[in-house]
Amino acid sequence: MADFLGMMKQAAQLQSKMQAMQAELDSITVEGSAGGGMVSVTLTAKGDLKSVKLDDSLMKPGETEIVEDLLVAAHADARRKAEAVLAEKMKAVAGGLPLPPGLLG
Repeated sequence: MADFLGMMKQAAQLQSKMQAMQAELDSITVEGSAGGGMVSVTLTAKGDLKSVKLDDSLMKPGETEIVEDLLVAAHADARRKAEAVLAEKMKAVAGGLPLPPGLLG
């Protein structure tokens, strides 16, 4: 019975840590860029898009496809960074708990 109570206590602690981490992820931002910095996007660590910046030189008629491709690339770059932040935070929160492999990322 003591093992079960200990596991329940650990689960409650994990839940509390997860809630705190979720709140923190809203305040952490990452920036991704493409085209040598001509396009940049800012995401929260949760992956919410916060801003897009375009170099003025991209705003030419006929350059739409290039801008679209650079936006996709910048978003992918930022998303990878956000996922890395999330993975690190999850390791810190779950550290020491006997969780199944792959459960946290």
